[in-house]
Amino acid sequence: MIVITGAAGFIASRLAARLNELGEEDLLLVDDFSRRDKEANYRKLKYRALVDREAYLKKLEAFIRPDVVFHLGARTDTTEKDEAIFAHLNVGYSKRIWQYCVEQQIPLIYASSAATYGLGEHGYRDENELAEVLQPLNPYGRSKNDFDKWALRQEKAPPSWVGVKFFNVYGPNEYHKGRMASVVFHAFRQIQQTGGMKLFRSHREDVRDGQQKRDFIYVEDVVDVLLFLAQARQLESGLYNLGTGIARSFWDLATAVFRALDKPANISFIDTPEDIRNTYQYYTRAEMDKLRAAGYEREFTSLEEGIRDYVQRFLLAQQQL
Repeated sequence: MIVITGAAGFIASRLAARLNELGEEDLLLVDDFSRRDKEANYRKLKYRALVDREAYLKKLEAFIRPDVVFHLGARTDTTEKDEAIFAHLNVGYSKRIWQYCVEQQIPLIYASSAATYGLGEHGYRDENELAEVLQPLNPYGRSKNDFDKWALRQEKAPPSWVGVKFFNVYGPNEYHKGRMASVVFHAFRQIQQTGGMKLFRSHREDVRDGQQKRDFIYVEDVVDVLLFLAQARQLESGLYNLGTGIARSFWDLATAVFRALDKPANISFIDTPEDIRNTYQYYTRAEMDKLRAAGYEREFTSLEEGIRDYVQRFLLAQQQL
């Protein structure tokens, strides 16, 4: 059996769907299933049971011991300011999952985040020791880094464990995320509604408008890596980046969405809101040497290929329903 927390969410639901495609249906899916806007993410999945996230935490030992736990559930809203929410869901909950995996000797793969890197002043190396000096920009990023640091300090650990630092993930099943959905999703909506796309203007002399860059990764590649991490033999436990290793501009992204829609590019610029201007990231790029050294060899989907697949096979199809 495989446990997946956050199973009604974006990445976890795509992981569950892929496991189903591979013939694995003995899944225990854990989440807050009260949100109807997430129902489409798990409605067609095959699984052993759906379990409320708080109920699962209270009676972990009552369930059959799983072969692996994918702990992908978290509060991911970077605009949320309530520290107590993050302390419970992103730190306290994760500690209990960790302790369970230690007691039962279960491999654990959990979601960390590239938000732990802050403005990138220390670079984007997934060295375990770097966690102690990182300065995340918001409570979400701090909560993820707090758990990373806690995990690295533990004398007792699961037989193998990986904290995956997701960079900018985009793809199907993110429609419920609102403001936190990817720029690809918002670009598609904006272009379909207005015929154009507005990007944030650069407020740095050394960066041209639209040339702010991120490491964008397609969710299907993310799932490939998660499955690799679960199956890898002699994997060194610790923190691992998960991006493509290539920084691409928002101009490139917007252009690719127009192309996927077979529309002429119509891009304009607006000022970056003042409340986020001083902490706005102009560049992120995952250093991927650690994952490659662990044996992951598959090439990542290019931004253009990923956007074309996402737009044409999923977003346009949903719009026509």
